[in-house]
This record gives sequence, structure tokens and C-alpha cells, in this order.
Amino acid sequence: MAKRIKDTTPKQDGYRMPGEFEKHKQCWIIWPERPDNWRFGAKPAQAAFVEVAKAISRFEPVTMVVSKSQYDNARYMLPDHIRVIEMSNDDAWMRDVGPTFLVNDQGGVRAVDWAFNAWGGLHDGLYFPWDQDDKMAQKICEIEEIDSYRTPDFVMEGGAIHVDGDGTLVVVEECLLSGGRNAHMSKDDMTEFLKEYLNVDKVIWLPRGIYNDETNGHVDNIFCFVKPGEVIIAWSDNENDPQYEISKEVYDHLCNETDAKGRKFKIHKLPVPSPPVTITAEESQGIDVIEGTLPREEGDRQAASYVNFYIANGGIVFPYFGNEKYDKIAEDMLKEIFPDREVVGVFAREVILGGGNIHCITQQQPLG
Repeated sequence: MAKRIKDTTPKQDGYRMPGEFEKHKQCWIIWPERPDNWRFGAKPAQAAFVEVAKAISRFEPVTMVVSKSQYDNARYMLPDHIRVIEMSNDDAWMRDVGPTFLVNDQGGVRAVDWAFNAWGGLHDGLYFPWDQDDKMAQKICEIEEIDSYRTPDFVMEGGAIHVDGDGTLVVVEECLLSGGRNAHMSKDDMTEFLKEYLNVDKVIWLPRGIYNDETNGHVDNIFCFVKPGEVIIAWSDNENDPQYEISKEVYDHLCNETDAKGRKFKIHKLPVPSPPVTITAEESQGIDVIEGTLPREEGDRQAASYVNFYIANGGIVFPYFGNEKYDKIAEDMLKEIFPDREVVGVFAREVILGGGNIHCITQQQPLG
């Protein structure tokens, strides 16, 4: 039997990372339960994850990964048509710990299994230990009988990369150049490594991610591809909001860039909620205090962005935050940008309280 973990690279073997808008076989999610990250034993978060999973399952199959202790609870709370698999985990960020799936022109599917260190390891990571999360990608590849490429000396998360499936990768300097990930590598070294492992021709480095993003500025919270040559960025018109300067920087940068095929970008500006989403007194309650994890305190600003949505087969599942005006603006804009997809909103404040959103808790597996 051929070796499942390849010694070659995706580029050498003709595999590329497809755009999220390409066809999926299914979506993967992890069940939340950490009491030091999700309030009240993650019960409110679990209810939100159920709604996200149900929304996505209208468009494509969903697999929920669940720890041994939560299997019965998750199986009871989830509809029967959502597959539930028992798997050890450290937290619920499938985008970052799951495989980055690849395809080739013959319909084959493989994956990159990045080293994971909880967004910065002992330098500025968000939890310890992370060893079970680091095994997640390999386990999923074995379940799906997919060959993979392991990068033991290169730390990366799925939320830190967006591709157009046509040769272009977009990343954020603030994130990839942070001290806790790959300090042994230069920016040029990383560019070449990413070209090899995602099989892209051009890497565009945006300066910064969403204001106050605890992942050091993952790209998926501030930018995404609609299709090759067309993108969405998180935007603020309020010049007194720190987000304004960051968003304008991203916009100006993209206006002066072309993609791998030489196209100028069509850019949609999707506003962030205003006023910013902050933790309420009620939402700050019920978190177990454990050394080494971030506290959730009343008034803390959340890195809330409508760009953190999931593109499903024929659908868009986006977060809303209870700001009636901006939730409606986001829904209407997404319907206009994606006229061929059904746009479904899910109330996601419980997800953002954990430090991410709908795109962060999902990982698409392409159809191949």
C-alpha cells in the first residue's frame, strides 16, 4: 500500500488548494466544550454550533467531530442527518486545525497537515496543550483515506490563508510574521514554501488583519475571494475607529495589486458592525479561569466581521450579531454579491465570544 504521508510536495505532484467557492463533498466542524473559553460549560456555544451545522447541512453534508465525553450530548442535539465522529480535541477551531484540502485535475483529493501550536505556541499562543488539535488533520485524512503532506517545521492555520483556486494566495503579514509561528524563516522563505505547498504562483501579503483579532490577524476575518478577480474586505467608514485605518490600508494595497493572472481586483467593502461588538456583563459570566487562557471581560471589543462567513454548495452561511441595521446591510450585500447562492444568517455572538466565527469553526472538503 502506498505511503499515506507523502515525502514530496503538492506542487511536485500537481495538487492545488481550490477556492472555497468550488464544489464540496462535505463540511467539518468540532463540537465546543472548553469551559475556560466557552461560557457555562459551552452550553450556549453548543446551541450556536448546532444552528451553524443545520444551516450548512441544507446545502452539503456536515460531519461533527466530538470528544468522548460529549458524544451522547452532541448526537442528541444534532439532527440525524449530520454525521458525528468521536475524536479527541483541545478546542473547536476546525478551520485552523483541520486539513487544508487539495485537488488535482484528475479528481484526486489530498491535504496539507500543517504544524499547529495554538496561534503562537509558548510565545503568544492562546491555550496549552494543543497536541490533540495538532493530530486532527491526520486523523481526518485517515478517516477519509486521503494522502497528506505534513509540515513539521512550518506552523500554519487554515484561517491564515485564502486562495482563488487560480494561482493566487492572500495572507497577512501581522499574522504570518508573528514571533510565535515561524521565526526561523524570512518572509521570502515563507512565500516560496507556501507556493510549494498550496501550488500557487503569487502570494499577496496584506499588512494587517481585523483590529483586536487574537489570532494575530487571520486573513479570513478581513478578506475573502468571491471568485478569481473579485474579493470582499471588511470595512469601516468611521475614521475614529481603529478599524478604518486598517481597512483602508488593505483596500489601498489591493488596488495596487494584480492576481496571479494579471487581473485587477473588483473589491466589495462589507461594513463591520457599528458600534463595535463588545462583551456584555452577562456574556462575561461563566468562564472558568485557567492560567494561560485569555479572560473574557465586560466591554472587551470582539473582532466581529461579516466577512467570516462560509461558502457552501449553493449557499452562504454568515454570522449576525444582533445589530439590526448592520446585520441587514451584510445580508443584502451578500445576496447581491452571490446572486446564485442562498444567503442564510445565523446568530453567532456565542461563537465570536470564543474568539472566532463561522468560517473559523468550519473546514470544507472539496468534491474532487
